[in-house]
Amino acid sequence: MQLLWLASFLPILLVGEAAPAADEVTYLPGLKKQPSFKHYSGYLNLPTGKHLFYWFVESQKQPSSDPVVLWLNGGPGCSSLDGLLTEHGPFLIQDDGITLSYNPYSWNMVANVLYLESPAGVGFSYSDDQDYRTNDTEVSMNNYLALKEFFRLFPEYKTNQLFLMGESYGGIYIPTLAERVMEDATINLQGIAVGNGMSSYEMNDNSLVFFAYYHGLLGRTLWQQLNHFCCDSKQCDFYNNQNPNCSASVSQVEDIVYSSGLNMYNLYAPCPGGVKERISVEKGQLVIRDLGNTFIHHHRTRQRHQKLRGLASGRFLLTLDPPCTNSTPSSLYLNDPQVRAALHIKSKSAVWTICSAEVNLNYNRLFMDVRKQYLKILSALRYRVLLYNGDVDMACNFMGDEWFVESLQQQVVVLRRPWLYEDLDGRQVGGFVKEFDSLAFLTVRGSGHMVPTDRPVAAFAMFSRFIQKQPF
Repeated sequence: MQLLWLASFLPILLVGEAAPAADEVTYLPGLKKQPSFKHYSGYLNLPTGKHLFYWFVESQKQPSSDPVVLWLNGGPGCSSLDGLLTEHGPFLIQDDGITLSYNPYSWNMVANVLYLESPAGVGFSYSDDQDYRTNDTEVSMNNYLALKEFFRLFPEYKTNQLFLMGESYGGIYIPTLAERVMEDATINLQGIAVGNGMSSYEMNDNSLVFFAYYHGLLGRTLWQQLNHFCCDSKQCDFYNNQNPNCSASVSQVEDIVYSSGLNMYNLYAPCPGGVKERISVEKGQLVIRDLGNTFIHHHRTRQRHQKLRGLASGRFLLTLDPPCTNSTPSSLYLNDPQVRAALHIKSKSAVWTICSAEVNLNYNRLFMDVRKQYLKILSALRYRVLLYNGDVDMACNFMGDEWFVESLQQQVVVLRRPWLYEDLDGRQVGGFVKEFDSLAFLTVRGSGHMVPTDRPVAAFAMFSRFIQKQPF
């Protein structure tokens, strides 16, 4: 009788078996002391022949019941390991490129976080056919398949609450992925959040010109020219204006934002490594410092992108290094043979770089805005949505995302007000928040594009309140 009972119970044990032991990271170089929580890294192998690298860190609180958060960095073509090692992961890379320190404001303090390098060709992710041409729709499908594969490998998390989060071009990745996930009843999706996201190219371009003027970058003469040549009595069009005089004025704005020496990711921060050309040759490599997300309709921008695509198919070795960022420590660390072995990196994976020029230059941007996706998500009346912005970022500025949120025409619940958080000096103004039925728009005061890097305490407070359904 006891044997019969055991035999009937055994399948249940097997079904509930835990995470893949082969992917567990048992020793991570650079740490003085190994973590008390478990973490895993390896590949989510897709039926499409893509192999997407993941690094999953369990919650330091209650992993069995805490939410699972999928994190995607942007680009398109940039690695989510940058989010782990420099923003909100439990391990922060130090300037020596060897040492890791623990992050007291890591998001895995209250959640299980899955960092996914997507699409294939980014970071350690690769494709069997080595064809890295892709588009928004294909990426959303592969991200969905990767999520399904994750829950197959980690069945113990399948019923946990799931939040989809990202930043920058994650503004496209996240809502297009959510549109697929919300149709899958086996996944417990609770909400999405996007930081400094690309939600609308038109609104981002148009608002950037206003942002630059309001922050004292343009001067009165240029501002008058922009108003005269690009605006009518109703509105201004800096995005796709056919007037050559308007185009010439917008070119001056582009030069100020990109080429004058300002840090476009944080207006008031210095530029790590100094000011460099948007396209330059360094150590035999052609280095690109333009992700191609602003002024995409501008004639000069199109010419530049066509030239870069031509060079990509020629004899030049191309690298994509976003402006005023320092990825050297992360590159040194992740390309160390001991680190690669610890993270179970396959020999087919390329040398890690923060962004892939091949993916970026061959990426087909299908969605110029994601209003349709957000309206579909909000109409379900089941999901919580947060759009947050560091208020001194120029890559995806807060005004453009605020305009985008207002364009969704949702019912206002709480008027725009300051939100507060606690630090060592007491209660502080984190920024401003406006709340709608299932949607909130929030700014983080004094932060640039990478909010958790610039304002880790405020970012952790915002994140914790969002996933725990607490008021901002």
